[in-house]
Amino acid sequence: MHAGMKYIPLIVAGLAAVCWGLPAAHRLRPPLDIAAALAVLAGVVVTVLGVLLVAIPHFFR
Repeated sequence: MHAGMKYIPLIVAGLAAVCWGLPAAHRLRPPLDIAAALAVLAGVVVTVLGVLLVAIPHFFR
């Protein structure tokens, strides 16, 4: 489990993007709300990737 700990910043960054993007997607003007929605999507992908790499450190080798 020690090898996967270096991927925890991926989880934190992904959750931060989701936490910022969800309210921002409803708060911002129409051209900018698309960027916030894409940030939420990227945050979910990065969080899932981080969880996967923490659980199975050498998954992509």
